[in-house]
Amino acid sequence: MKRTRKTAVILTAFAALVFAGGCQKTYEPAVINGAGEDGTAGTEFRYENAAMEDGTGQKELAVQTSIKEQNMVGDPAADLKDVNETVYVTGDSVNLRASASTGADVVAVFKKGDRLERTGYGQEWSRVRYEGMTCYIASRYVSATAPKIENETKAGTEAGIQAGEAQQVAFQTSWKYAEFSKINSGTAKLYKAEGENRKGITICVNAGHGTSGGSSVKTLCHPDGTPKVTGGTTGAGATSAAAVSGGMTFSDGTAEAKVTLAMAKKLKGKLLTAGYDVLMIRDSDDVQLDNIARTVIANNCADCHIALHWDSTSSNKGAFYMSVPNVSSYRNMEPVKSNWEKHNALGESLVAGLKSAGVKIFSGGSMEMDLTQTSFSTVPSIDIELGDKASDHSDAALEVLATGLLAGINQYFGQ
Repeated sequence: MKRTRKTAVILTAFAALVFAGGCQKTYEPAVINGAGEDGTAGTEFRYENAAMEDGTGQKELAVQTSIKEQNMVGDPAADLKDVNETVYVTGDSVNLRASASTGADVVAVFKKGDRLERTGYGQEWSRVRYEGMTCYIASRYVSATAPKIENETKAGTEAGIQAGEAQQVAFQTSWKYAEFSKINSGTAKLYKAEGENRKGITICVNAGHGTSGGSSVKTLCHPDGTPKVTGGTTGAGATSAAAVSGGMTFSDGTAEAKVTLAMAKKLKGKLLTAGYDVLMIRDSDDVQLDNIARTVIANNCADCHIALHWDSTSSNKGAFYMSVPNVSSYRNMEPVKSNWEKHNALGESLVAGLKSAGVKIFSGGSMEMDLTQTSFSTVPSIDIELGDKASDHSDAALEVLATGLLAGINQYFGQ
């Protein structure tokens, strides 16, 4: 497609954003008049010590311009050839955009190996379907052939199951549903598995609670502002709930947040050994990320989201997962509508894995619950209750639970 353009650019200063592990970074431009972003015609830049946007996936450039004039002939999306095929992302941190333009809003960020359904193909842009929307991705960063996930060997790595230095993953305000979060100054950590068995699958492990001050802040229960359809920590009919509740206290006086963190670290070790990458929402006693921020990070940087909890009852009733309520208004609300079956399938797999490890299971293994996490999740996501305040939470008990959860994760991903 032939284009003509004239360009006058004055670049404004912009700050580097914190990012790691499959999300975004910005770097300042060093030279003007180089190659254009995504290889498209338009304003041209050249950068020092920075990969082009949607390029190798190591960094993303966020350039603000105070003056930018472009005369372009034709619409990049108009010349696409209709196709119906599965394609795979071939780079890390590749942007999916609302329209066929590098200036369009970023809808999502994909990592190497992510799968998409392509409906249109052109030399520069591909049209894909994502969560019921028509979006666009640079054609040179998708392929009909699944890429090989290379092992990532890092200098100075730790020995054993925690090999590899953790990468900080910061909350990004541009992500979908990010505007609903009230507490988001903290960062998650991404650990990458090493060795020939690396699967290229990222599991988000969310140690429940552990955000100081979180119970005094309120966030919406649903993205559309509708009220909760079930009770729970917050009653049915409420439209807002605690950003992060403080959690309960075990019968022996131990705080739930302390046990969920110990459980998360034990599960992380088993997952890394098994070849999964692990996104740890909380790797310390306090992380300033509310339930919506945790969910949004998982949506953009993981293949599933597992929140670890113990129930507040005192009967040692066993493990179960919080299933999506069978209420039509709730199951027809996005993003629940597009994902609730995947949520429940993940929960069923986790309970099956726990059962195989000899863990006591409560009733049928599930309880319907309208949760903030579920209401904002766009990846398979589940709250798993691993017992209650009377349950054994010794190191040996956590070891059994971690073994069962790993078995359930393997079952869900067909590993």
